[in-house]
Amino acid sequence: MAAPNAPITMKEVLTLPSVGINQQFITFTNVTMESDKYICVRETSPQNSVVIIDMNMPMQPLRRPITADSALMNPNSRILALKAQVPGTTQDYLQMFNIEAKAKLKSHQMPDQVEFWKWITPKMLGLVTQNSVYHWSIEGCDSEPVKMFDRATKLENNQIINYKCSPNEKWLVLIGIAPGPPERPQLVKGNMQLFSVDQQQTQSLDAHAASFAQFKVPGNENPSTLISFATKSFNAGQITSNVHVIELGALPGKASFTKKKADLSFLPDFADDFPVAMQISNKFSLIYVITKLGLLFVYDLETASPIYRNRISTDPIFLTSEASSVGGFYAINRRGQVLLATVNEATIIPFISGPLKNLELAVNLAKRGNLPGAEDLVVKRFKELFDQTKYKEAAELASESPQGILRTPDTVAKFQSVPVQAGQTPPLLQYFGTLLTKGKLNSYESLELSRLVVNQNKKNLLKNWLEEDKLECSEELGDLVKTLDNDLALEIYIKAQTSPKVVAALAEKREFDNIIIYSEKVKYTPDYLFLLQTILRTDPQGAGEFAVKMSHMKGGCPLDINTITDLFLQRNLIREATAFLLDVLKPNLPEHAFLQTKVLEINLVTFPNVADAILAGSMFSHYDRPRVAQLCEKAGLYIQSLKHYSELNDIKRVIVNTHAIEPQALVDFLGTLSSDWVMECMKELLIVNPRGNLQIIVQACKEYCEQLGVDACIKLFEQFKSYEGLYFFLGSYVRMSEDPEVHFKYIEASAKTGQIKEVERVTRESNFYDAEKTKNFLMEAKLPDARPLINVCDRFGFVPDLTHYLYINNMLRYIEGYAQKVNPGSAPLVVGQLLDDECPEDFIKGLIISVRSLLPVEPLVEECEKRNRLRLLTHFLEHLVTEGSQDVHVHNALGKIIIDSNNNPELSSAVKAFMTADLPHELIELLEKIVLQNSDFSGNINLQNLLILTAVKADTSRVMDYVNRLENFDGPVVGEMAVEAQLFEEAFAIFKKFNLNVEAVNVLLDNIKSIERAAEFAFRVEEDSVWSQVAKAQLREGLVSDAIESFIRAEDATHFLEMIRVAEDANVYDDMVSYLLMVRNKVKEVKVDSELIYAYAKIDRLGEVEDFILMPNVANLQIVGDRMYDEAMYEAAKIVYAFVSNWGKLAVTLVKLQQFQGAVDAARKASSAKTWKEVCFACVDAEEFRLGQICGLNIIIQVDDLEEVSDFYQKKGFFSELISLMESGLGLERAHMGIFTELGVLYARYRYEKLIEHIKLFSTRLNIPKLIRACDEQQQWQELTYLYIQYAEFDNAATTVMNHSPEAWEHVQFKDIVGKVANVEVYYKAVHFYLLEHPDMINDLLNVLALRLDHTRVVDIMRKAGQLRLVKPYMVAVQSNNVSAVNEALNEIYVEEEDYERLRESIDLHDSFDQIGLAQKIEKHELVEMRRVAAYIYKKAGKWKQSIALSKKDNLYKDCMETASQSGDHDLAEQLLVYFIEQGKKECFATCLFVCYDLIRPDVALELAWMNNMVDFAYPYLLQVMREYTGKVDEIIKDKLEAQKEAKAKEQEEKEVVSQQNMYAQLLPNALPAPPMQLALTAPQPMGGMPLMPPFGMPPMGGY
Repeated sequence: MAAPNAPITMKEVLTLPSVGINQQFITFTNVTMESDKYICVRETSPQNSVVIIDMNMPMQPLRRPITADSALMNPNSRILALKAQVPGTTQDYLQMFNIEAKAKLKSHQMPDQVEFWKWITPKMLGLVTQNSVYHWSIEGCDSEPVKMFDRATKLENNQIINYKCSPNEKWLVLIGIAPGPPERPQLVKGNMQLFSVDQQQTQSLDAHAASFAQFKVPGNENPSTLISFATKSFNAGQITSNVHVIELGALPGKASFTKKKADLSFLPDFADDFPVAMQISNKFSLIYVITKLGLLFVYDLETASPIYRNRISTDPIFLTSEASSVGGFYAINRRGQVLLATVNEATIIPFISGPLKNLELAVNLAKRGNLPGAEDLVVKRFKELFDQTKYKEAAELASESPQGILRTPDTVAKFQSVPVQAGQTPPLLQYFGTLLTKGKLNSYESLELSRLVVNQNKKNLLKNWLEEDKLECSEELGDLVKTLDNDLALEIYIKAQTSPKVVAALAEKREFDNIIIYSEKVKYTPDYLFLLQTILRTDPQGAGEFAVKMSHMKGGCPLDINTITDLFLQRNLIREATAFLLDVLKPNLPEHAFLQTKVLEINLVTFPNVADAILAGSMFSHYDRPRVAQLCEKAGLYIQSLKHYSELNDIKRVIVNTHAIEPQALVDFLGTLSSDWVMECMKELLIVNPRGNLQIIVQACKEYCEQLGVDACIKLFEQFKSYEGLYFFLGSYVRMSEDPEVHFKYIEASAKTGQIKEVERVTRESNFYDAEKTKNFLMEAKLPDARPLINVCDRFGFVPDLTHYLYINNMLRYIEGYAQKVNPGSAPLVVGQLLDDECPEDFIKGLIISVRSLLPVEPLVEECEKRNRLRLLTHFLEHLVTEGSQDVHVHNALGKIIIDSNNNPELSSAVKAFMTADLPHELIELLEKIVLQNSDFSGNINLQNLLILTAVKADTSRVMDYVNRLENFDGPVVGEMAVEAQLFEEAFAIFKKFNLNVEAVNVLLDNIKSIERAAEFAFRVEEDSVWSQVAKAQLREGLVSDAIESFIRAEDATHFLEMIRVAEDANVYDDMVSYLLMVRNKVKEVKVDSELIYAYAKIDRLGEVEDFILMPNVANLQIVGDRMYDEAMYEAAKIVYAFVSNWGKLAVTLVKLQQFQGAVDAARKASSAKTWKEVCFACVDAEEFRLGQICGLNIIIQVDDLEEVSDFYQKKGFFSELISLMESGLGLERAHMGIFTELGVLYARYRYEKLIEHIKLFSTRLNIPKLIRACDEQQQWQELTYLYIQYAEFDNAATTVMNHSPEAWEHVQFKDIVGKVANVEVYYKAVHFYLLEHPDMINDLLNVLALRLDHTRVVDIMRKAGQLRLVKPYMVAVQSNNVSAVNEALNEIYVEEEDYERLRESIDLHDSFDQIGLAQKIEKHELVEMRRVAAYIYKKAGKWKQSIALSKKDNLYKDCMETASQSGDHDLAEQLLVYFIEQGKKECFATCLFVCYDLIRPDVALELAWMNNMVDFAYPYLLQVMREYTGKVDEIIKDKLEAQKEAKAKEQEEKEVVSQQNMYAQLLPNALPAPPMQLALTAPQPMGGMPLMPPFGMPPMGGY
């Protein structure tokens, strides 16, 4: 084990037996170690296997059953190369396997046996056969080994122990060993073959071990390729051992590496030992030579200086590998120890500088390897160089100082303090230039160099240095460069890993994608809220894009989506907020319901067209549909509100806005409703605008008639008497229908809309309408064109009715047309009816004649005979007979007429005679005899009628008797005649006699005017029609109750509407209940049921109201309830509203009843903002604050209603309750910004002590502008300041603090604020503020603002205030900017303080001030040091004479001499000599000769000395002059000789370079000279002064 202070430390990393490796397999052929990552062991028993030991986890070896002759692990990756001999041949089969992928990469069968192989690079295998060397690349599946060169003859029959390539792969070296010479066979001979890939040349040398290295030679920008090799040879009885280091492929004209050689000394006990391996540490540039018997030699690569030797293993070492990460090597010995040799970084430099006493090597190694231990040496050397003004050398030393001990701010300050000589490069720039050529600057150096470059606006230099990685990036450097170039600053921030600044810079560039990519890459979480707020202030659109990008981040959006939305809304950025939310809400998730509602709300209020597009796109499905429906309605998006309302009343309210709804859209919407609701909606449309909405109704009925039912549609149109609508609706349906009712309704509608042609067509073509019903309708309609009626009556046998209708309506033309053209066969029926209608005979006769032969005789005769008017046909029949008609019916009819004409001629003549003579009394007497006596004519109806009618006209007293006695008269006719004759009692008796009760009661009511008799008569006959007449009369007389009773008895419901109106006017609701109960049994009318409920309520029969509602009914309960509510019948209204689930009206009804708890429950079910408000306000008025708060919580979640609630509470003076309500609202799931803001406003007004805490807790959820106004009104200055800060209104924040400092000022906070303000003038207001109120802290403030202030202006402010001394620390801090006003102010203070040292320092470092003015000011100062400073200023300003004159006055002769020396003016220097002579200052004269040595001419000095008897004082000067001149001559001669010598050396070097290009002949000398080895029995001296070190693992070997 090495001593603790040894420069090389050894440790046992692993023993192969400890991981299961059998000792027999620990050999050169079985163990391979290609790098410090893996050891590979090949085992052959108990079974063939390969063991792979990962050095990161050596105790977990990987053993695989593999049969191979050799196995190599790749230096970097888990790729295994295997070699095995092909059975029966001398060929080897090679394979490469990827262990992790468990796949074979490639394979190849070599034609020759591979004696040695090795990974020479991670991608290349070197293969050595008996005759050649091959390279086999890991890349390319089919690539085969490529032959590189043939083995040299010298290596024949050698055991190959190593093969390496240079780092640039241009040089290859093959190492072999062979038995020694016969005279000393035990000394193994080493052979090396060096091959140049570029030149394809080879060289054979004696060497046991070799290795390549890259080394940077000073003066050559490219690294040189070096080879070091160790030799041990026996020649002429002498053993020579050396280590050589030479450069390969040196280029002419470039600085090259000088060959180095050092002894490799072996002790006598190790005389036959030899090097088996060489490793070069690239980290420390050290050469490690390892011998077979375990000796380690360490050399410096650059100088080949020996450093250390020791025995590191008692067992033979057969394998080594570089440990590149630690700058050491691994070694494996036969015992299986895996040893690690590393540099002891703490002791190697002290070891070299101490025991070895090689200070130069110690310093160089410390610099090269960045090792400790040489600090004092380096610092001391640096100081020496600096004192000698060798700034370039000092800079180079500092740049290479170990561990950067000189790379400090102090070093930079030293170079800064050196005065810059005119025409020369400033030492500071020399220093930085040296650092740049050597490598990378540290953070402080980078900052200071960049400061110089930024001041000169040389951006390209910075850019180049950054590209070359010459600067260490830091946040401060980025801040500095940002003033010059934002892109460069961003690059610096990224490299410095100052993530906040990177994010801010990317935000400025609007590279929002990169912000997220960068943050994820570096695992940095920015303050996204602050970042978004910052972007919002300057780039709202960019902020929107950034918010969208955040929402797509892995792991979800880092900010609450509500918060982001509120930020946009605070600044009224509706479009940006919408775009953000639309992107976020694309997945349409249930948890986004509130946000979906929100985005719709804000757009419905501000941009309804956007909201319409969103809704039309069906993007969302989880939002608050009732709320959106209300807002759509307010915004005029009626079709959308219809789609969202779920209550029929709401739909009916909105649907009437057809002026703003596209008709087809409305029709489509109706298709989404239930049939009942569609009908209700169409009714509402017809109520509001029947003509304007008719087209929509018709279209809807056409499209949905199957669902609605045709009957329902017809009833709808009929209900509103919209026959035009009915016509258009049925017009499209009637052709497909066989329903008689449909056809009738179409005829009816066509007729009522004047579509006569359509009526005529349908009545003619249709076979499905009800003929009777159609006929009656057409008759009632009295169309101007009778053809439709003719069609119906003719087709369905209603000719008499047709004739009667046409006759009584004087439409004789149509009668003629029908009989003549349409259907002459029906003419008999026409004639018969005309006879019944007492049509003039002339018209009938003319009609008959016009038809003539087409007229069927038999039915015509029958019709006339029925009516005893057969004689009417006499002319017609006679005409037929004349024409020769043989029709039997003609002749029979004519005979009947003749017979009838001769019947009772006497009676007829007598009656006619009395009537003609106008003798009514006599006629009465005659008729009494004929009728009253039992004669043949007693029952003659005509005679009885004539008797009574004659009595009515001539003797009314007899009428009653006739009525009672006669039975066979025409009662209705006679009764009407009696009424006309005002014989009312007789008329009553007639009607009563013939059971014409209605006519009878009408006489009592209308003529006799006796309601009592009429009622009595009605009781007697008990006929409904009679009671109806009585009821009507009673109603006319105002006997409402009696009329109701009569209508009930009559069971007459036809006049219920009038009866309801009259009963309500008379307030007889008890009677009305009975009447309506009767009516609803007859008809199912909404009015009846509705009025019945109302009547129950009016008489306070609430139980019946509830029972009736529960029964089937058609009442419009909503209207009834509203009516009862309007008339303050709240208990009844409550029952109705509860039944129809109108929770909103129920809630307000319960409020009227003071049932607040129930009202709250109902409002909860209604879930309507309007209802909640009504209940809430009522509860507050009643001081039911708990219930009011429940309501309020459901109101304040609606932004639009929040302020109304707040105002109501405040007007009532309930401030505490309102605050409690808002505080409770904070925890609501749908709590929005308005709640937080309103609570803040309330705190500001009524609970200011809670305001600041509230603001701090919820700053991101406040509408800050609104709360700012509130705080301003309430003079809450501290809180106002905080809000301004949160809103990034730093200018206002600073102004508020300054205007209200007693409450708002806090120093640390104000510093933060003022550093962020945008208005520069605020800075200076802050300076004035601190000057007046906080002068003790003004310097702290000024330091914060130093980079933003105009220092000149600050100085002016302080100067005017007379407080320059107060800000002295600030001015000192900013004086580095070299501002004239600052310099002059400080200089002024230093003069006043008589601080000449600081004054002189200020003058030295900062030259921007009025130098001459200052000098003139202090040249008469009473303090001599101040006058000395004045002289110094004159000297710096080049006013040499003034400076010298001033120094002379104060007898400052040294200053005089230095000034004259620096002036470079011969005359001034010689004048000063004369002055000293004149003053008798001989010593000063002698001193001046040396100080101004370069300026004083020797002849002048000698002349003045001789003339003034001062030759003795001039002798030293004269001697120096002589020495200088002789030295110059010697130097000239020396330079000439050296030039000749350099020319010869250069010529020789060029020859050597040329010779090296021939590798066969001139790469290396054939035999390397070796000094004779001194063998002695005594212990040898240490190499190069090396102390003796104890061996590793063995007792000391002699003195070695």
